[in-house]
Amino acid sequence: MAAHVYTEADAPIDPLKGKKIAVIGYGSQGHAHALNAHDSGLDVTVGLYQGSKSWEAAEKAGLRVTDVSSAAGAADVVVMLIPDEKQRRVFEESIRPVVRPGTSLVWAHGFNIHFKQITPPAGVDVWMVAPKAPGHRMRELFVEGKGVPSLVAVEQDATGNAWPLAFAYGNAVGSAKAGLIKTTFKEETETDLFGEQSVLCGGITSLIKAGWEVLVEAGYQPEVAYYECLHELKLIVDLLHEGGLTKMHKFISDTAKFGDLTRGPRVVDERTHDEMRRILKEIQSGKFAREWIRESEAGGGKFQRLLKSDLDRPIEKVGAKLRARMPWLEAR
Repeated sequence: MAAHVYTEADAPIDPLKGKKIAVIGYGSQGHAHALNAHDSGLDVTVGLYQGSKSWEAAEKAGLRVTDVSSAAGAADVVVMLIPDEKQRRVFEESIRPVVRPGTSLVWAHGFNIHFKQITPPAGVDVWMVAPKAPGHRMRELFVEGKGVPSLVAVEQDATGNAWPLAFAYGNAVGSAKAGLIKTTFKEETETDLFGEQSVLCGGITSLIKAGWEVLVEAGYQPEVAYYECLHELKLIVDLLHEGGLTKMHKFISDTAKFGDLTRGPRVVDERTHDEMRRILKEIQSGKFAREWIRESEAGGGKFQRLLKSDLDRPIEKVGAKLRARMPWLEAR
């Protein structure tokens, strides 16, 4: 069944008027939520740890800043926008002790609630507004009078007013302009992780690296292989983003279309589908979440080694030299 898309008319900001909003964190999502909500007329305070490098940036942007505990204790709505792996400790140490009954505890991603890393107290509302874009893009579009779509979910409705508050917040951060879709913490979390792992991050980057390596192994120049397998990807992604498969097929050559339709299924075949199904089961069962939590709690050594190895790949060294000749690519 197709989802119903809610717009600004369905999501008045009024339920949040007069309420104090505490945005915990001022990174990619945090700065966008805080600034967008502030510009929508809401009473926003940013909560950060003492000594945070973001403190000065938030103040320069015209926002009120205080420590996490003070911000959360004074707030009617507490929005958790720090990294997943840091949320449990911060919540238990600085938020749970000061949160009052009737407060809204808000997330932009359901990881910690769905996988029960955080169990909110009774008597509070627990809801989510999950924008489908990085924070910098969310802010850029808001400033332009546009928005990115968001998923909205309610996990705990202690006050009976969680849904109106969630939709109001979705409007305040700009997402109602593009559309709000009702979901659950389970659906948002599991689909988000699956998309990241199998398509958006893991799948695409693995495909890029494999394609580049095959061309270089066959004797082609690394720079030419880089342009073909990585640099030109943006052209295709932009077409897909703007108009789906229809627009891509409209603007690529018939040669490219025929190659797509006859060779693509040989690269992503039933074996790929089977592996994607295994990845999804690992997400649904909590196996991935447990693995990531253990790694984070152990200091992230394996994670850092894997990241370093990935960034040390020859394709990235070739790409760095080529990108240096195109400084206009460094948009942010």
